[in-house]
Amino acid sequence: MPETKEKWIEITVLTPPELVDALSNFLEELGADGVFQEAEHSPDESGFNNLKASAQEEIKAYLPWSHNVKKQTARIETYIDSLSSLFPKMEKSRFSTKTIVDPNWGEQWKKYFKPLRVSNNIIIKPTWERYSPAGHDIVIDIDPGMAFGTGQHSSTMMCIMAIENILMKDSKREEYDILDVGTGTGILAICAAKLGARMVTGIDTDPKAVEIADKNIIINGVEGQVEIINRDIALCRGSFDLIAANLISGALIKLHSHLISLTKPGGYIITSGITKQDAKEVEKIFCNGETVLYETRSEDEWVCYTFKKDAPPKVQMAK
Repeated sequence: MPETKEKWIEITVLTPPELVDALSNFLEELGADGVFQEAEHSPDESGFNNLKASAQEEIKAYLPWSHNVKKQTARIETYIDSLSSLFPKMEKSRFSTKTIVDPNWGEQWKKYFKPLRVSNNIIIKPTWERYSPAGHDIVIDIDPGMAFGTGQHSSTMMCIMAIENILMKDSKREEYDILDVGTGTGILAICAAKLGARMVTGIDTDPKAVEIADKNIIINGVEGQVEIINRDIALCRGSFDLIAANLISGALIKLHSHLISLTKPGGYIITSGITKQDAKEVEKIFCNGETVLYETRSEDEWVCYTFKKDAPPKVQMAK
């Protein structure tokens, strides 16, 4: 019986560099099983042949073929129109699509994932690439599978930097219990463990992501420190010294009270996946008297906040 060939829709987007992260994030939320930013600009079959001259970046995304393709492409067009309205001075993004049959995923997407320094100490690299660590380098080996979480998105990198900033300054980091919300391939959870946390719990509603995260934990030898759970964060219970939530703004706003309740007094909540457009709303809802703003990071149009939960006042004992 002949082998069934998979069909995919390749989406090629040309966009100003400032909008790359926003469009990549949107395409991931749309259901793309891979979103890549081309390292080299060159003409392709899409008909875009003046890439260097236009000073635009090229993104490729891959959606599993379905009967909803027309609806999905219509949503992309609507989103691009909304970006154009928000940023009228920027050149408007444009996209094209084509159908690919049996693209041999096992090899094709690997060319987009190279070793990357994401913070002072953390290097993330794919399992098939070599890297010689130097000094205090901590190397995280990732096999993204079809989850495509490679740590190269600005929101992920800022989360890693925020986690590193807290743990490396605290001599008691070996006592930390950490929660990674929406763990994906497990990058943040593994980084926290490698940076010295006592125990890290990663939680995700996607069974495939949990499966891939479990494999990456074993690859990095931190299975004794990291546990991955397939569960909705709303059902999570416990008490944590640090929570990392790399989610979209709407989810952070919806979950803020629950995340705060899961945080120990004196603990930290790192929130990312926030656009500058939504940043002030997220900041306002978290700075509600229980938590205070500890640190802000930003890159392009993305913002990462670290909030600290107020510790109870110390009671002076009468002499």
